[in-house]
Amino acid sequence: MESLAAIIWNVDREIVSFGNFALRWYGLLFALGFVLGYQIMYGIFKNEGKTQKQLDKLSITMIISTVVGARLGHCFFYEPEYYLSNPIAILKIWEGGLASHGAAIAILIGLFLYIRNQKDISFIWLLDRIVIVIPLAGALIRLGNFFNSEIYGIPTDVPWAVIFQKVDDIPRHPVQLYESFAYFIIFIILYFTYKNKFNKLKPGFLFGLFLVTVFGARFFIEFFKSLQTDLELGLPLRMGQILSIPFVIIGIYFILRKTKKN
Repeated sequence: MESLAAIIWNVDREIVSFGNFALRWYGLLFALGFVLGYQIMYGIFKNEGKTQKQLDKLSITMIISTVVGARLGHCFFYEPEYYLSNPIAILKIWEGGLASHGAAIAILIGLFLYIRNQKDISFIWLLDRIVIVIPLAGALIRLGNFFNSEIYGIPTDVPWAVIFQKVDDIPRHPVQLYESFAYFIIFIILYFTYKNKFNKLKPGFLFGLFLVTVFGARFFIEFFKSLQTDLELGLPLRMGQILSIPFVIIGIYFILRKTKKN
């Protein structure tokens, strides 16, 4: 299926290299997500009387949780047989392989451990604020996937189809851009909802809205993605869809549950 209208994509993954060091688009965008997230959280913490020291500890927790969780999530959700038989390969993160669902689980665990030493920060308070910046980071990471010509879509003949020449000569859905755009819009919604109504929202509402919108979008976009591993061949849904369902259900619970407002 080849279309003359398809966009040809063959951008070099490396921006610049010096000897054995190479600065890649993916790494730059991944880091930019944390930098912008820190700046936004700095304003939130300052506005609500929290300290920069608390934010710095939170940032370290988020970085470690995201990288470790995303890596383990990919290894055990998508290719468990290979990594269980080759455990050393789990450490080879430079070879690629990160899963957002694994990052989500690890972040929840990391935040729970973080608040144990924070007397003036509750778990639900923190969740309602940290989820504001996570979609922004996710949007930049998916843009990095686009530069890497990875996590691409199924073949299509739509006018905006992209031919990832590093993969093949078949026009495909640019699902990385679909997901990036969806996450950016979700970030805007969460940010302005917090900014305009943060003292009126019930605890857990923003967290629930984040889960429903992010993982709801992920569920539908998965229909346009190519299979990530052979493991998905025998499944009724894509692995990303199966893993998204529990998060959406939890999100609905937090949105609808009855509790006192802040």
